Amino acid sequence: MVKKVIFLIFVCTSLNIFSQKNPEKSLGVWYMYGGSFQLSENWTIKSLAHFRMFDITNDLQQYLYRVGANYKINKTFSVTGGYAYLNTDTTFDLDGGNADEHRLYEDFNIKHKISKLGLNHRFRLEHRFFEKDTQHWIRYQLGLSYPITKTLSAFVFDEVFFNFQGETYAQNWIGGGITYKASNNIKLKVGYMNISDKNIGLDRVQLGVIFNTKLHK
Repeated sequence: MVKKVIFLIFVCTSLNIFSQKNPEKSLGVWYMYGGSFQLSENWTIKSLAHFRMFDITNDLQQYLYRVGANYKINKTFSVTGGYAYLNTDTTFDLDGGNADEHRLYEDFNIKHKISKLGLNHRFRLEHRFFEKDTQHWIRYQLGLSYPITKTLSAFVFDEVFFNFQGETYAQNWIGGGITYKASNNIKLKVGYMNISDKNIGLDRVQLGVIFNTKLHK
């Protein structure tokens, strides 16, 4: 498995070398961290950091920091509310212009299983505050996961975005990959996703680490 992951990274890097300087023709990568810190049986602090690259190494498109509080209603339903900060390069240049964004969000989550297949539904309201504009979005994500072994699982997801201002449909994210359970607290993630809207389509590799821990007995 490790050799396959290394091979995938090598292939992505090779493709990127030969790609043209165009966001649609350049294979990018998202370096991701996700953390869950369980405070009690019902309350968990969620944290996230993304470094989203136009290419493999040296052209940062966007960085994102997010924190939120999750309340578990029961085994199936939970809600989350929180804050995110983003900084985005909108020019596809190494020294491009930056745009700051602040977000407030509210999630309603549904988690259940059909045999071994795990299903996750996330409905998100997002309030996006720019320097000269405020937008309100709604997002729906369907995620599926299936265990391959005790330490490996496969996942696929699709998320559609709707904007309350202007045209309703905004964009769609679809992808999949493999998660490896390195320990009881740490998982490693490698995957691929496509981002599309009416104007552009982007291909992104996802490389991430997920950290989960309990802060209570």
